[in-house]
Amino acid sequence: QVQLAESGGGLVQTGGSLSLSCVASGRAGGAYTMGWFRQAPGKEREFVAAINLSGSTHYRDSLKGRFTISGNNAKSTVDLQMNDLKPEDTAVYYCNIRRKVTPTFTAWGQGIQVTVSS
Repeated sequence: QVQLAESGGGLVQTGGSLSLSCVASGRAGGAYTMGWFRQAPGKEREFVAAINLSGSTHYRDSLKGRFTISGNNAKSTVDLQMNDLKPEDTAVYYCNIRRKVTPTFTAWGQGIQVTVSS
C-alpha cells in the first residue's frame, strides 16, 4: 500500500556532506512518522532520525548537531542532511514510515549505501 523510494548517498571523504531523500507513494493515511535508520555490516539496524506530521523531530543522541531531518507533508517526502561525516557513519541507510495507531503499519525503503572514507 505504501512504497518508499530513496535517493542520494554515495562515497564521501571524512568531513564531507551528503543528503538523502525519500518519497512515499501510495495511501499512507494520517498519524504517521517518517524517518531514517541505518545498518552497517555485522551490526544491528539503528535509529537515525524521524519527523512527524507536526514537524517534531527526534535524533539519535550521537548524531545531534551533524544530521538534520526535514519533511514536506504535502509531498510526502523526508530529507536527511548529513554533515561532518565520519567513517563510523558508513552504512546502508533505510527510509522508514510508521503508523502507531490502528491500523498500524511499518514500511521500509530498499536502502541506500553511504560510504565515508578515512
